[in-house]
Amino acid sequence: MPTDADEGLLARRYRAPTFGAVALVALYAFEALAVSTAMPTVAQALDGLSLYAMAFAGTLAASVVGMVAAGRWADRSGPRAPLQHGIAWFALGLIVAGLAPTMWVLLFGRIIQGFGGGLMSVTLYVVVARVYPPRLHARIFAAFAAAWVLPAIVGPVISGLIVEHLGWRWVFLLVPLVAAAAAAMVLPALRGIGAAAQDSPLPASDGRRIFWAVGAAASALLLHYGGQQRGWTAASLLALATVALLVCMLRLLPVGTLRAARGLPTVVALRGIAASAFFGTEVFLPLLLSRERGLSPTWAGVALTIGALGWSLGSWNRGRMADPSPSRVLQVGMAMLAAGVLVAGAAVVPAVPVAVAMAGWVLAGLGMGTVFPSLSVLTLELSPPSRQGVNASALQLCDALFTASVLALGGSLFAALLARAPMAAYLSGFAITAGLAMLGTLLAPRVQPAAAR
Repeated sequence: MPTDADEGLLARRYRAPTFGAVALVALYAFEALAVSTAMPTVAQALDGLSLYAMAFAGTLAASVVGMVAAGRWADRSGPRAPLQHGIAWFALGLIVAGLAPTMWVLLFGRIIQGFGGGLMSVTLYVVVARVYPPRLHARIFAAFAAAWVLPAIVGPVISGLIVEHLGWRWVFLLVPLVAAAAAAMVLPALRGIGAAAQDSPLPASDGRRIFWAVGAAASALLLHYGGQQRGWTAASLLALATVALLVCMLRLLPVGTLRAARGLPTVVALRGIAASAFFGTEVFLPLLLSRERGLSPTWAGVALTIGALGWSLGSWNRGRMADPSPSRVLQVGMAMLAAGVLVAGAAVVPAVPVAVAMAGWVLAGLGMGTVFPSLSVLTLELSPPSRQGVNASALQLCDALFTASVLALGGSLFAALLARAPMAAYLSGFAITAGLAMLGTLLAPRVQPAAAR
């Protein structure tokens, strides 16, 4: 008879949650890649190019509230209820966006969708912690990354074809149908999974964390809106939003995150740095390829496809590593990400072949595939059972807040420069994201707690 040590992700007791969770990640991946492919057309159709970056930043900002709510909710009652609500809100936001008559209504739908996505993303981390033994954590996180493979291959291409032949609205309206099927697979597998045994008492109320989460989301949106203004109005709004966002981050993230203290704080900070470097580039890459280099929506989506394939390959390779050095793996991954962003950003120069930019984006994907599973595993290793939901929430909070902030900064510069200096508009954003990836390379050795050095 097989022993516990011989069982893998498809053993009988793990099979149902594995298939359900991977299906849900695949759905999330398809939506992310499909919407990124369609958004240049959407923004132009709704005359909302100035709100282009905000359509992504709004989703990330709203996800912060969902992440905070999901962390304690899952720790207290188990992952089934927050995951069920997350799928429902996620689908509702897509329907609102798909029916939007203006760019502002579409932004509202994206905010609803972001709240549901925040609930889903944190709860899946808790599912991993509650269902799988530590020896399988790296494998299941690698499986989550591999769940991006099929959506990465077909998602952008299908999205481009839908935009060209059916209209961009169907990119949003078709996904809720798949969400219902994914829910039917994953939710039954979570029956009976309750709260973890508490090794320390939980606070009686999480109202203050929700308050700070709402404040962080509002500050991120205000930061973006302020960047669209001019003169003293812009300066006042940007200063207010920046101070408010920093205060909220200090309340929501582990102590020492913003100064990259050793151990878990640096792990959390690196997640935000890596995510903002990658997604801050990915948001503008399809727009650059379609608007400035003349590619169709389908071919612009191919860039996202190959980047996601690189991510999956990097994660697969990370899952096969035997007891690697965390700091070394993270340094290599962040260096690949930095190099990939620089090469992909070179597409702004007309003389640079598009194929070169796409090759750079594969390299960036390989770096992300190496970094993300490593940070996920470290977070669970450094967390006691009763803090796994909260720390998983903090990991993804930092992801969303850093990325939303970088999109606000990059989107403001982009909107200000696009009319008179298009090349500078794109280069300003790519310079920010490449610099962040380089910073992550320098901080990677600090993931080891002082006692473990």
